[in-house]
This record gives sequence, structure tokens and C-alpha cells, in this order.
Amino acid sequence: MSQVELDRVIELLKEFTRADKNRLQVILLGGLALQYYGMENRATVDIDAEVRGDIEGVFNFLRSNNIPADMGENVSGWSVVGMPPGYRERVVGIYSDEFLQVNVLHPLDFVIAKLRRFTEEDIEDALFVVRKYNIRGDEIETSAEAAIRNSPKDTALFVFRRNIDIFVSKCKASSD
Repeated sequence: MSQVELDRVIELLKEFTRADKNRLQVILLGGLALQYYGMENRATVDIDAEVRGDIEGVFNFLRSNNIPADMGENVSGWSVVGMPPGYRERVVGIYSDEFLQVNVLHPLDFVIAKLRRFTEEDIEDALFVVRKYNIRGDEIETSAEAAIRNSPKDTALFVFRRNIDIFVSKCKASSD
């Protein structure tokens, strides 16, 4: 499978929306968001995105162009730990025309999204964004608590809170 590039994805999304005048709102996550944030050495082979519009149509269109995708209408529901309230209002716009709006998560919301999974790769991705955007530990903790309040009560929240503590400690250690 070949690497997916942000510019190519935007061109394909433009092609899809213009063909049938489909309106699409996209929030890119994962590797494509990292490409936008400036992480040049982070390859990705798929698209992770929240999509408002014809998800099935765009999914099939991307697949016909050999690009796998994981898409949903609500990325907050991709984990027991919800996203912080208002994440959609804080997105950063990277492309817009009359049919297509492409965004990435605000850097702090991206960090929370990554820490919900907490794999080694997710931690490294989150550390890159924290360093690049000078995100403070107290900002991460406040946003994480908002995410917890926006989540159903579950033991996974205790693990998430502990992971946030570990991550913030790691951030402090790497900045000293």
C-alpha cells in the first residue's frame, strides 16, 4: 500500500464533491493531520476522518482510488472517552470551497484524541504536536477533564486519567 499524501487527498475530495455537487465537511485525524502540523516523516496509508455528508459515497470513491478510510459522523464516539466539548468549533480550516470544507482538529484536541488510544505511536504523535504548539501540561489536563465529563461513566476513564498524568509527566521531563 502506498503512502497517502494530504494534497492528493484534498484533490480527490474536491473531485468527489464536484462530480455530483456533494457537500462534504471533513475533519482529518491521524497521519494526515500530522502532515498538516508539519511532521514530515510520519507516513500514513489511510484516512481517518469525521465526515458530515455522503460518508458511504466518499468512502467508496476513496477505496476506488486505492485509499482505505476509517470515517464516521462522530469521532467522539470512537472511544469510551469522548472528545472535549466544542472540538468541532475549534477545528483549523485547511481547505474550503462551495462544496468542500477540510479541517484538522485543533492541536490540543488532536492530543486528546491521540491519548484516548495511548499506543506508543499515538504518544509520539501527541508529543510532536505538544512541542510544536507549546501546549502546556495544565492545558492538557483541563481538556482531558472536559473530555471525561463528556463521556459515559466507565472504568476506562480512570485509565485515561492515569495515562494523561503519565503523558504530562513525560512532557515535563522532555522539556527539562
